[in-house]
Amino acid sequence: MAAEHLLLTVREVADAMRVSTMTVYRLIKGGDLPAIRVGKHFRIREQDLSRYLDVQTVRGGGSWPAA
Repeated sequence: MAAEHLLLTVREVADAMRVSTMTVYRLIKGGDLPAIRVGKHFRIREQDLSRYLDVQTVRGGGSWPAA
């Protein structure tokens, strides 16, 4: 299967990001992570996950907010 068509489940995305499935569902619902609806399930293109993570990557240079 071509890489641009590799689809991941919500669980696979959550495991890859080390977050809960609810966090992935929130990202999808908020429009931050593109997803394809297949019946009542979502599938995420591997390239969309990679693009999302690239955008979220902190490159430094700015000051961190106070904790």
